[in-house]
Amino acid sequence: MAGILFIISAPSGSGKSTLVNQIKSLVGNLEFSVSYTTRAPRGSEQNGQQYHFIAREKFEQMVRDDEFLEHAEVFSNYYGTARKSLEDAKAHGKDLLLDIDVQGAAQVREKIPAAVSIFVMPPAPDVLATRLRNRSRAEGGVTEEVIQRRLAEARAEIVKYREYSYILVNDILARAEDELLAIVASERIHRKGNDSIEDADRLLKLAESCKLENSGDRVQPVLEAFGLLD
Repeated sequence: MAGILFIISAPSGSGKSTLVNQIKSLVGNLEFSVSYTTRAPRGSEQNGQQYHFIAREKFEQMVRDDEFLEHAEVFSNYYGTARKSLEDAKAHGKDLLLDIDVQGAAQVREKIPAAVSIFVMPPAPDVLATRLRNRSRAEGGVTEEVIQRRLAEARAEIVKYREYSYILVNDILARAEDELLAIVASERIHRKGNDSIEDADRLLKLAESCKLENSGDRVQPVLEAFGLLD
């Protein structure tokens, strides 16, 4: 039986990688697709773990060979998800988690409408800027110009939150982790009838509160902080 496809997207610096690492460590029968990228490794990143780091020429050859489920260019670097990740998960009946940007997520949703899409928001631009600066110091330094460019890109991505099924606001990490775990559990209960999950009632209620149509109270302050209210 083919598993559930989960998509998670967020502006750079929103804490998405931390959330993904947590769910990978806590949730069984869930495979994580390691994307391909042409950017250089950051900090302690290792090839094959956070990303497959490849040359631009190799990436472009994979595009020509139609090896990607989705791919996009972000900040002058390519990112892509190999079709093989989805094929392998389906073959083993496992759920698959894709950590991809808004461009890639749109491509996947078009091809696989049943995918569960999750958007992670930073609570405010000043919080996001602080996270970006802290990360840049750990990675060896990024210019203020790059920080401001990423903040502008974050605004452009946040506008697209309505395209996602679930919304998380990562202001308190422990709460965001709990919400993400609840979403995975809820989808498994609804799609696979796995109602033997411990604490199922609480998880179902928590996941329901994260659905797009129920997230207005959490989302509105974020939109206001980023100057995105109509």
